Amino acid sequence: MEDLDAAIRAALPEAAVLTAPPAPVATGWAADLLQRLYGLQGQLKPLTGERDANFLLEPAGGGARCMLKLSHPDEDPVVADFQTQALLHVARTDPGLPVQRLLPDRHGAPSVQIEDAEGRTRVARVFSYLEGLPMPQAPRSAAQRTSVARMLARLDRALAGLEHPAAARELPWDIQRADRVRPLLTHVTDPARRALAEAALAGFERRTKPRLAGLRRQPIHNDFNLYNLLVDAQEPARVAGILDFGDMVHAPLVDDLAVAASYHIDEQGDALATIAQFAADYHAASPLLEAETLALLDLVRARLSMVVAISGWRGARQPENAPYLMRNNAVSWARLQACAELTPEQVQDAIHAACRTPETTHA
Repeated sequence: MEDLDAAIRAALPEAAVLTAPPAPVATGWAADLLQRLYGLQGQLKPLTGERDANFLLEPAGGGARCMLKLSHPDEDPVVADFQTQALLHVARTDPGLPVQRLLPDRHGAPSVQIEDAEGRTRVARVFSYLEGLPMPQAPRSAAQRTSVARMLARLDRALAGLEHPAAARELPWDIQRADRVRPLLTHVTDPARRALAEAALAGFERRTKPRLAGLRRQPIHNDFNLYNLLVDAQEPARVAGILDFGDMVHAPLVDDLAVAASYHIDEQGDALATIAQFAADYHAASPLLEAETLALLDLVRARLSMVVAISGWRGARQPENAPYLMRNNAVSWARLQACAELTPEQVQDAIHAACRTPETTHA
């Protein structure tokens, strides 16, 4: 295992952040920090988080709930600042977007670098708390998929024009470098499954990766999955909240669409139709270019290959946390299989047809 992990680190050095052990802080220590920096008091409750230490605050005397986030000490503070500046940028360009807002500290700063009890440098931020039902707990529908696609298009429009020094950093979940995850497939013991993922990566590497430099580029959310979206509990087809900007990257704009679309493929029905309609709904709110619709299938398949490769590798290294890390693994294999025989041209033609339907044109 150690020799294999060394080989993987050499091929995918940016994956080191995924193997860093958790860095929790004591609730009492976090409460003192909130009081000292933000003047906030109340009942503090730890929340789950993949890398950061998160707490929900129920303010004393009532008032709106908020969330304290302490970045992982292994994460460069410039990465957290990228997320901070993205939220501030969105607040200026589209104030109605349902994203968290940053609450300033006593001096008006949106974030603060602090040292935790172990002397490790971290970034502290307080966010507004978004109310809503997590999308995985809500019924799925075509109307919900349309809402997701259009909300993503709106977010991408709002993020356009943002510039930040961290935007070009290499991240493990960046589709532009999807072929780098190939060594992680060593953990896939089923030869047929491994061949399926390898074929998807090969298609991306051969057809689409050489064309990425010619596509429109900007900062993207890069993780528009169901677990990062909230819906209105009374109207579950409506997206009510967008969470977690932690995987943001400067990349081809269509990568954001590919990430989101990969979570909405009908693995038991018509995969082609669901990809095409999702792209058409995005296009209705933010028009796509021909080169982007042609690249979409390879990018979707590359993203699904990354999900099964990275989650399988992490699950093998952290068996105690495997159920959480691999929660999307089985369905991602099914979706990868469902679109294995499609071609980029087929998908592009299907998108063209979907865009001509009265519903999409009207939207």
